[in-house]
Amino acid sequence: MIRAVLFDLDGTLLNREDSVKVFIERQYDKFYSYLNHIPRETYISRFIELEERGYVWKDKVFQQLVSEFGVTGLKWECLLRDYIQSFKDCCKPFSGLIEMLEKLKSMDLSLGIISNGYGDFQMNSIRSLGIERYFNVILISEWEGMKKPDIRLFKKASDNLNVTPAECIFLGDHPWNDVQAAVNSGMHGVWKKDDGWGECYTEHTIQHLKEFPAIISKLNKQVRDIRR
Repeated sequence: MIRAVLFDLDGTLLNREDSVKVFIERQYDKFYSYLNHIPRETYISRFIELEERGYVWKDKVFQQLVSEFGVTGLKWECLLRDYIQSFKDCCKPFSGLIEMLEKLKSMDLSLGIISNGYGDFQMNSIRSLGIERYFNVILISEWEGMKKPDIRLFKKASDNLNVTPAECIFLGDHPWNDVQAAVNSGMHGVWKKDDGWGECYTEHTIQHLKEFPAIISKLNKQVRDIRR
């Protein structure tokens, strides 16, 4: 039986693509007096390209932007500080997020998040989405001293929820760091389809969060039918 549900954050619950676009548009406007020699869309698209969907931390991204575009009078550290302080105000959820979490809670399931990233930064995103109260455990790689796809993170989450890995299901957008790592730890893995990561060979795939509770209900029904 599935007794606990675990999630990735970025790209799964947080619509990171939309959130980043909102942030970088606002940042360009905020620092326009320093950046006005760069076409707005050029600055935005180059930032998105350099950060590689969040896998390059922003210190390197802003250093590259300042150097590449010959920005003067504005240090990259200032842009980084703005990112750390302001991204939380730009966080956009995937549609149906709260409805899905409410549904899972009504099914008497324990919920958790396993996220790579910096602790305070990720927690700010979670709080901005208004979802912290739904989760029984939140593990963030900086605070745990390990990151996905390390299966120890997944096993720690199941231990903290007092369930076995086999009683957990994990939803994530990254085929290896999320889905395959969850399966390797003994959990069920579900892919939130993201064409940007290529293909993911797993039994269960969803495109919208509203589809997820039905997969859990189906798996639990199969177990009940077997036990009869």
